[in-house]
This record gives sequence, C-alpha cells and structure tokens, in this order.
Amino acid sequence: MNDTISSSLLEALNLAIQAATTYGLDAIGAILTLIVGWWLAGRIRGWVNRALERADQIDAMLRGFLANAARHIVLIVTVLAVLDRFGVETTSFIAIIGAAGLAIGLALQGTLSSVAAGVMILLFRPFKVGDFIEGGGQTGTVKSVSLVVTHLNTPDNVEIIVPNNRMWNTSIQNYSHNDTRRLDLTFGIGYGDDIDQALDVLKDIVCNDDRALADPEALFAVGELADNSVNLIVRVWCARGDYFGFKCDLLKAVKQRFDAEGISFPYPQRDVHIIAGGPVPD
Repeated sequence: MNDTISSSLLEALNLAIQAATTYGLDAIGAILTLIVGWWLAGRIRGWVNRALERADQIDAMLRGFLANAARHIVLIVTVLAVLDRFGVETTSFIAIIGAAGLAIGLALQGTLSSVAAGVMILLFRPFKVGDFIEGGGQTGTVKSVSLVVTHLNTPDNVEIIVPNNRMWNTSIQNYSHNDTRRLDLTFGIGYGDDIDQALDVLKDIVCNDDRALADPEALFAVGELADNSVNLIVRVWCARGDYFGFKCDLLKAVKQRFDAEGISFPYPQRDVHIIAGGPVPD
C-alpha cells in the first residue's frame, strides 16, 4: 500500500516537474517578451514624437496621435507574440481582430472619415487657430481644431462646430492667410455727371487715406456703362486688419464728397414712351 502511494506521489511529482520545465520556460519567455515589448513601445513612441517635432508643418496634436498609434501597434505585436508563445493560434486571432475592426469601421465610418480629414487638416494646415475662414458652409474665426471637429466663432460670437470631413471636402477661403487684401468697390454716377471729376474725387479720397497701400498701385477706371448709371470701379490694397474699417470709411467719405460736388447716385429708372393715337390695350 505504501509502495503504491509512494509511486503515485513520485509520478505526480515528475509530471509537475515536467510541466514546470515545459510551461515555466514559456511563462518566463512570455513575461520577458511582454516586458521588452512594453519598454520598446514606449521608446518607439518617444522616437516618433521627437522625429515629428523636427517637422514644423506637423501639429502637436497630430504628432501625439501618430506617436501613440506607433506605440499601440508595437503593443499589439507584443501581445500576439506572447499568445504564440503559449501555442495560441494567432492567425485566427488576427482574423477576429480584423473582422471586429471592419465592423467597428462600418459603424463609425462618419467619425473615422472626420478623423482622416482631421489628420489631413493638421498635416497640411490650410488654416490655423485665429484665422478668419469660410469652409464647410460656415464662416468664422477658428478657435480650435481637433481630430474630429473644428470650432468656429462667428462675428456675432456664436460657436459653430463643423465636422472635419465637411471642412476638408469643401473649398476653404482663408481671409487671414495673406498680410494684404484688395478692396474692390463700384460707384454708379449719372450719365449727365462729369466722369473725370468723379474719378478725381475718388483718387483724392483714397490716396489721402494712410491705410491705402502705394504698392500695388490703386486702380480707378470706368467699369461699365450700365442701364441706369456709369459704374466707376476702385481697386485699392490695404493691410489685412484694415480691410473692414477701410471699406466702411471709404463708402461714407465717397457719399459725402459726391453730395458736396454735385455728383449724383442715380436710382434705377425706366423710360416709358407714349405714342399719341396708338392702340389702346385691353
């Protein structure tokens, strides 16, 4: 009886030693793989972040996103290596992850489209915070840009949140990109008014305003002989920040000077010719 118990214990001990030898080495290898992979993921994130810092056109948010993406890729590879160490079939596991990723991608395709557009915006930087733009069907000052949405403030201080896929897939007008802007104005005068006198008045008003730039030179010309007026055009350059105030002041000054000089602003009109003895309409 005692010999039988001793034999069973010895057999169990041998099995335990064999299992510890076989799976213990795998466990130690898996732990070491996990530690090295975790350390390497952190190092790669740091390397990617430092490498992207040298590129001025890459935004800090995009830099962090790409660095974290590199870290998570290394961690996924590490986990797959650990599972393979224990004999888990990683090909089926990868297929499951792919299928799950596809399902999630289809469910979040709108959001993922905005994320992709956000990456493009942060990479190519068609605008930056503080710029006054028109894009995605909205107009306002850019307050912040994330990977999913762009925050705008309208001139009357209303916040608008525009998905990045709408912003990227439409034309963007950035009014703050250039330091100067051209102001185009049209003034209609009567056919009985002196064209040269009106042009001299416009030149005097514009050239005596310090906000008008000498280079490029301003243009004063007859633009159109319209139905009710002779249209004079003014094209003058100014600093970007002076645009709105300069425009308002010019309109006021031209109206006051034209009134003082006797130059008219004709109203739309239609001449009606009555023929005596003609047919009377029903």
